Amino acid sequence: MKRIAIGALAIGALVLPAAAQAHISLHPNTIPAGAFVTLDVRVPGEQEGAYAYKVDMLIPPGFTEIDTQNVPGWSIKEIVVKPATPIQTPEGPVDEEVSQIVWTGDRSKLGRLENGSFIQFPLSIAMPSDIAGQSLAFKTIQYYSNGKVIHWIGPPSAEYPAPTVNITAKGGVIEDVAGGEAGPTPGETPTGQGAAVTPASTSSSGAASAPGGASRGLAIAALVLGALGLIAGVGGLLAARRTRSAA
Repeated sequence: MKRIAIGALAIGALVLPAAAQAHISLHPNTIPAGAFVTLDVRVPGEQEGAYAYKVDMLIPPGFTEIDTQNVPGWSIKEIVVKPATPIQTPEGPVDEEVSQIVWTGDRSKLGRLENGSFIQFPLSIAMPSDIAGQSLAFKTIQYYSNGKVIHWIGPPSAEYPAPTVNITAKGGVIEDVAGGEAGPTPGETPTGQGAAVTPASTSSSGAASAPGGASRGLAIAALVLGALGLIAGVGGLLAARRTRSAA
């Protein structure tokens, strides 16, 4: 029983640090269709001995205009493309949409995202009016100074989920729903472009590992602690039986 308990504690020690990890997320993460909102792109730095210096986000189709906020130490590049068909808006058809936003740090103290810290990139954005009931994935690539590249492009249940928002019916409440920072219920498949992000080409001065969410880590830790309790209970029961048999 002692060996079993030590093994279970070792498993717990491996799992618990994951609870402290986070992933790139969007806040608020529940927004009514057609609503105008300031959307914060929250990016953690999670590479020991390295810093993140570039964040490349793919924008789902249908966003005709996005305003960005200047962040000290970081430059911003917004990439605009022509959709296959014009996008219908209350002001009339629009033949351009934002496809990608790239934040690049200048590698100064302000332009680097160190391990154990996070940064927020605000976006002033209007949600399309015809997408109620959908989950939108903003697939993102994060670049680190040690050469590591994290692809935040998976579903909510993936190791590296895409930052995601839920779109509710028009006229609803803008909310930041706790648990599973990506937004939708784990297991849902968000909508968005493609299976991967193709970063924009930039110059060297360009404007252009984290396990899944903290809530998932906490859930695993709770399971481990529950297992430890079960093992302890079984051990006590067996010991009591041995004592009775010896008597």
